[in-house]
Amino acid sequence: MPTQLAPERFDEAEEALKEVVDPELGVNIVDLGLIYDLSLGDQDELLVSMTLTSAGCPLQDVIEEDMANALDGVFDAFRINWVWMPPWGPERITEDGRDMMRALGFSI
Repeated sequence: MPTQLAPERFDEAEEALKEVVDPELGVNIVDLGLIYDLSLGDQDELLVSMTLTSAGCPLQDVIEEDMANALDGVFDAFRINWVWMPPWGPERITEDGRDMMRALGFSI
């Protein structure tokens, strides 16, 4: 059963994951609102509950590999809990994410 991360570990995980950029949108997965929760799994691994902008995203493997690289040295291990309900929607994008998207020419 997942347990809550200590606040400083949560912040470390979130900051590391901000290095992972969605290749199609050019915005990090945290500010896109793809991360639903960060907790500690049964084996003391970081459990990342997250979604993608679509269930059939062709870049899932790329994002997973980028996550592994970003979390290397921050956590010994991590596991992704893919969440499809509720589905991702643009309302999940943070204000920073909206600013990044506008800077890239997206109208949101």
